[in-house]
Amino acid sequence: RDDRSRSPHVHRIFIHPHPARHASTTTTMSAVSATSTHLSQRRALSTRIAARSASTRTAVRANVKTTCAREGPVVIGLAADSGCGKSTFMRRMTSLFGGKATPPEGGNPDSNTLISDTTTVLCLDDYHLNDRQGRKESGLTALNLKEQNFDLMYDQVKALKEGKSVDKPIYNHVTGVFDPAERIDSPEVLILEGLHPFADARVRDMFDFKIYLDISDDVKFAWKIQRDMAERGHSLESIKASIEARKPDFDAFVDPQKEFADVIIQVLPTQLIPDDNEGKILRVRMIMKEGVQNFDAPYLFDEGSTISWIPCGRKLTCSYPGIKFFYGPDTFYGKEVTVLEMDGQFDKLEELIYVESHLSNTSTKFYGEITQQMLKYQNGPGSNNGTGFFQTMVGLKVREVYERIAEKEVVVKA
Repeated sequence: RDDRSRSPHVHRIFIHPHPARHASTTTTMSAVSATSTHLSQRRALSTRIAARSASTRTAVRANVKTTCAREGPVVIGLAADSGCGKSTFMRRMTSLFGGKATPPEGGNPDSNTLISDTTTVLCLDDYHLNDRQGRKESGLTALNLKEQNFDLMYDQVKALKEGKSVDKPIYNHVTGVFDPAERIDSPEVLILEGLHPFADARVRDMFDFKIYLDISDDVKFAWKIQRDMAERGHSLESIKASIEARKPDFDAFVDPQKEFADVIIQVLPTQLIPDDNEGKILRVRMIMKEGVQNFDAPYLFDEGSTISWIPCGRKLTCSYPGIKFFYGPDTFYGKEVTVLEMDGQFDKLEELIYVESHLSNTSTKFYGEITQQMLKYQNGPGSNNGTGFFQTMVGLKVREVYERIAEKEVVVKA
């Protein structure tokens, strides 16, 4: 249960209602009505699932083949630049469906595909038009739209969505050439991750839910310096030159896709430390569009209000510079959005449950599921800050999107 009915113990909370956005907005922190709504939604889903199960049992006895509510998989898209944490995000998301996502059994060890019992994750690098040598000859980078085989991408995603199997190319990141194609069967949940999932309108229209990881230039620069100077011995000048050479194509071909995303996870420098340039403390925003089908935005304390919350105190261990949360309405690319924000990092992940208990509409199956998932991947990048926190929350919402469309319930153990 992700909605809380007990009265929260809070520190420094500022609430500003926005009646223009939500006519029924109040300034109470009681979660009773939210809990009632949530339980009603759960009962409705359970009723639909039960009814479907009954009809399935009858159909089987009558020797009639039945399917889920819609033919083919639920299709999820994740767009982000290279080195922005897509792989970590995929592990967090697919684990919420149960089972472990691994490369195709007995297939190419250099395959970019991850398959579990329910999910299949395809890396869109496999749809590059040319291999590494071909791009040298064309003079174009892998970020350029001209270097993507969108026709093949569209044809194969369409086929998978129709329940068919495809022979998908494999772009080998080690050798820089294309390996023989691999057979991909249509899964229950198809996840496409890469540089350009939303660039082609034909492919974009096939997604049920779209996510964009938006890492600011300042944070990218800080991360690359930490990695390339400390681990690879690169000079500061060479790092700057590499970033600047890549930036025009990223700005032209990758960054514009965030306009089409339903949820954007935006990673920014902290505002808790003046003039911070290390990129170790992060301010992360979960930007959620209004009116997205099968998606209800999670909220902090009171839906529709503007809330600034500094929870550090007896229930949450916080070293300098502390933690600050924000929730409220905003606009993004001219559209109304709701924003959840976390600035700072956790000292003790097990205490995250205190924060989790003040959130509603998180789509958890049991009390503390977010905290459990964060602890599960506590050694992964971003696990002590808003990056991992919001990736986990988005993963939970993706699971709910699947349940609503397929009219099936994912069973998890507390």
